[in-house]
Amino acid sequence: MTSNIAESINAANRDARELLVMRLLEYMTNLLQQWNNKNRKSAMETSTELGEKYDKLLRENLIASEQMTVSRAAEQLYIVFEGVRRNIVCLEEGTCSCGKFQMDELPCPHAWAVLKNQQLKPGQYCSFYYKKDKLLRTYEFPVNPMPDESLWVIPIEVMEDVILPPKGRRNAGRTRNERLRPASEKESTRAFSCSMCGQGGHNRKTYKNRPK
Repeated sequence: MTSNIAESINAANRDARELLVMRLLEYMTNLLQQWNNKNRKSAMETSTELGEKYDKLLRENLIASEQMTVSRAAEQLYIVFEGVRRNIVCLEEGTCSCGKFQMDELPCPHAWAVLKNQQLKPGQYCSFYYKKDKLLRTYEFPVNPMPDESLWVIPIEVMEDVILPPKGRRNAGRTRNERLRPASEKESTRAFSCSMCGQGGHNRKTYKNRPK
């Protein structure tokens, strides 16, 4: 599991975080409307069985399978040779020993080699979520715009409800706006004694990029 979706949303609404709540909600509504309309238009204009993104990935896997050879081991079970590397593909279960077939739910290059060898079409081995009709159904419901605030009909019990700020103590110091980066994204700036010049006080990056 990754946080890519959450990070994408955070990046998209970065400029709106300091707005008041109602303005923030309006901003997010407009943003979702734009995304929904764009994706629906893209799905409607797709002329292939799969959505544009997945059809492109499928074609890339087809190209990558060109130099592979196939040997049939059993019914629905095949050995695909990629140079000296051996991969096992099971069409019945939709799996490959490389792991990509079952993870992407899309024929990997090794599965593509088998499909070509057996003269089979890839459509039935792709997730139905990637098909054009499913993409159209995903975006068929519009994101309705918010009416002007003067037209809102607010129940009395909501009007009379008093919203208090949350209880708790705020941490000392300035509020952090940027996410904490994991160690894998951080670049070391530790000083060391250079074996090439014998001097210290700089890091490998600054020495590598020093003027000649």
